[in-house]
Amino acid sequence: MNTTKTAGLLLGLAGFMLPLLITLPGLSFAGHIALGIFLMAAFFWMLEPIPIHGTSLLVIFLGVLLLSGQGPLYKDASAPLINPVSAEQGYTIPATALSASGTVWVKDSNQWSEIQVTLVEDQSGILTVEGDISPSAQIAVDVSHRSVNFVPRRFNDYIGTLANPIIILFLGGFMLAQGAVKYNFDKNLTRYLLKPFGTRPGAILVGLMMVTAVLSAFMSNTATTAMMMTVILPLIAQMGAADRFKTALALSIPIAANIGGIATPIGTPPNAIVIAALQKQDIAISFTEWMALTLPLVILVLAVAWFLLMKLFPPQITEIKSGADVSFNKSGKALTFYGIFLLTVLLWITESVHGISSSIVALLPIAGLALTEALEVKDIRQLPWEVLWLVAGGLALGLYMDHTGLATYLVSSISWASFGGFAVIAMFAVVAVVMSNFLSNTVTATLLMPLAVSIGILQNSGSLDIIELALVIGVGTSMAMVLPISTPPNAIAVSTGLVKTPDMAKIGVVIGFAGIMLMLAYALVYWPLLLN
Repeated sequence: MNTTKTAGLLLGLAGFMLPLLITLPGLSFAGHIALGIFLMAAFFWMLEPIPIHGTSLLVIFLGVLLLSGQGPLYKDASAPLINPVSAEQGYTIPATALSASGTVWVKDSNQWSEIQVTLVEDQSGILTVEGDISPSAQIAVDVSHRSVNFVPRRFNDYIGTLANPIIILFLGGFMLAQGAVKYNFDKNLTRYLLKPFGTRPGAILVGLMMVTAVLSAFMSNTATTAMMMTVILPLIAQMGAADRFKTALALSIPIAANIGGIATPIGTPPNAIVIAALQKQDIAISFTEWMALTLPLVILVLAVAWFLLMKLFPPQITEIKSGADVSFNKSGKALTFYGIFLLTVLLWITESVHGISSSIVALLPIAGLALTEALEVKDIRQLPWEVLWLVAGGLALGLYMDHTGLATYLVSSISWASFGGFAVIAMFAVVAVVMSNFLSNTVTATLLMPLAVSIGILQNSGSLDIIELALVIGVGTSMAMVLPISTPPNAIAVSTGLVKTPDMAKIGVVIGFAGIMLMLAYALVYWPLLLN
């Protein structure tokens, strides 16, 4: 084991233990465990002391063991509760029920809440307090008990990430990619999509990113990436083993898919979350208005990404042929594959019309290619199954942070309202990008938008534009590209074997930083022109 891996192992273990040795006020015991798993996974994913898919399986195992209702910690554990006893001036409770900050934890309808109370009298460990406690609620006798402020989920929820709809979408994409290679459809697709861009590596990269971004603006980022990865395979086959431009091609697809999804309201779920939250405040943003606000930013970020890819992974090859001499395979199974491929892509592109989820559509190639034997058992065995494990671990980590209250705790630990208008926008931009690298962009937007709306209402004095605040959340969540688990498109890029985590982290950090700076510049200069 080299120095980097040794350091990663030690840092990961230390990260896991640290939250168990210190107490963060207001965070549940389960939240401390989730924070330990989060820190361990972050170090392991970044420094790779063990394979990244192995880290994901470890994340799922630890969640089932330490956080599920069937694990040893919570199998028979329940916080001791008492019904509030009415007293002359409020309620009487044991001294152990009152936290150092003057709050009690109450459970009502299987939901926990922290209630601020006022101490009226202290008599030998029996306290009399005043507070807004519901008569139907029960008070936790011991605020330090591991079950306080946490309702454990069944272990099925965490193991179920291995069959999450996103995983099914991945598997459908992998089946299409495998069939495209088998029947040389990838080479034909490459010929038609990239022919207008010539043969120079830089121009080919522009073409790939443009096509991917446009598709991603109207269909699932993951589905777009799965399809476009088939396009780059014949290009990569033309390059030498030492040519790092292969990495540039593999990274360009997820980067363009993530960024392209920003351009339209239907491009990625956070956009819809932002628009829905604004509509509740009687602020309507049309399809064309959204594009006017975001499309120039998308073009700029794509240009920055293209420049970085060319500089960090300069091509050794001087000419890339698109395979004009390739002819279509006309066998029966090949024709079956073509039909399933085209129907799947058509359904993905028109999801907003027919309303069938892209994950459900992905079952078409999974079942269809297997039933017709267009893909045989030997072909299916070659799929990158470890990538599905990798993504499942990232999904499980997001569930832990959500279920234990850790994500909410981290967001609410910042005193947002104490900052000026632009400072609030800047901080939300940073938090949206950072959080989305570890949580799904949809979860991140869901957590941040209610807080952003409430702060926007509180500071409704002209110093803070609520639409700009919402935009940096919607756009910022799509700028997360540091880790393989940050977005499904990143994980698909890793499945090619051409992308290493340090390379992804390097360019992901730079794009994230550049994205934040450009968002803030737009919030200062461009967005006010359209919104005022």
